[in-house]
Amino acid sequence: MEADAFVSRRTSVDTPGVDSRVTGAAAGAEFRWLGGRLLDATGGFVGSLSPRMSGEQDFAPVLHRATPETSTSVEPDSDYEGLPQGVATSTHMLAGAVAGIMEHCLMYPIDCVKTRMQSLQPEPGARYRNVMDALRQIVRTEGIWRPIRGVNVLAVGAGPAHALYFACYEKIKFSLSDAIHPGANSHFANGVAGCMATVLHDAIMNPAEVVKQRMQMFNSPYRGVLDCVGSLMRREGPAAFYRSYTTQLTMNVPFQALHFITYEYLQELLNPHRQYNPSSHVVSGALAGALAAAATTPLDVCKTLLNTQEAQAIHVIQAEAPTAAGAVRAATASSPGSRHISGLGKAFRTVYRMGGVQAFFKGVQARIIYQMPSTAISWSVYEFFKYIITKRQHERRLRGDRDGDK
Repeated sequence: MEADAFVSRRTSVDTPGVDSRVTGAAAGAEFRWLGGRLLDATGGFVGSLSPRMSGEQDFAPVLHRATPETSTSVEPDSDYEGLPQGVATSTHMLAGAVAGIMEHCLMYPIDCVKTRMQSLQPEPGARYRNVMDALRQIVRTEGIWRPIRGVNVLAVGAGPAHALYFACYEKIKFSLSDAIHPGANSHFANGVAGCMATVLHDAIMNPAEVVKQRMQMFNSPYRGVLDCVGSLMRREGPAAFYRSYTTQLTMNVPFQALHFITYEYLQELLNPHRQYNPSSHVVSGALAGALAAAATTPLDVCKTLLNTQEAQAIHVIQAEAPTAAGAVRAATASSPGSRHISGLGKAFRTVYRMGGVQAFFKGVQARIIYQMPSTAISWSVYEFFKYIITKRQHERRLRGDRDGDK
């Protein structure tokens, strides 16, 4: 490793005085890193540096190079949290797309169980005690592939949705943080960035969510994704794909604000130097997802009702529709408004009429069990790919600098 090409990133805080020893001996000298110490070519002691949490080398590139002709293999360490200053938005989009697809596909069986457990009046064959009991019954009675039916439409939607989601979040987070607290993290900026990213994410994901949940329901009448899409278009029109959009935004805006604020706060506690640290990303993501999921379960129940248009719930709405005479009742029952449940207010009233307050927390266990590993997978995969992509781009820049010096 060339000492003339690197200096410590945080020596002014962690190891006072190391910079002067390193730079003073840098001209033409070769150094080795051993056990937290810098040794010169003869084995003499130069200085010690505090070890990093993830075991990475604690160096960053500088602009000058004293002896380029003696360069050997370099193991650079890039500051992947500083992406907006040096890396294209495509880095965030690629990392986010991979994270979103993996998150939704790996956790899809639990998502299927959550959808069924949120049914307000489930069929006798779809009454489950808990998540594991639901999975066992579904596999035993409907086949081993039933819990992942409809996963393809979710994978198609999750890629572009999460690409825009993470790219928008990173851009707004850094821009707003710099405006509010230059050089520091801002919880307000994190929350606002999460909310804005959610608007783009849900605009793409909402149609996929509608199709997915229709296919997840017990005794779903659809043969496949295309059959479901065609049937919805014929019977309910294009509006069916966005009937729950406002409700989903109403749920996801507080969910994502709470999620991102909690994640960034836990990162400050567990990973204060913001290095690539997989264990901190997993723990922070899981806890943030669990807290946000529990708090927004009532809205998720309403969203599921709007997406699935459960038949029993529609019967309740039709039976309780205020009418003045039998003719008016017949006209109301045949009107489009009585055949569909639309709007958050109507969904809330329907859920309360059919199950009271406790109905708003149907499937809360499945939702938390789904969100904890889901957000842990999403953040860990996103941070991993962001780190790898950035490191490779950083290595290419270093090689270009060396070639230019030669």
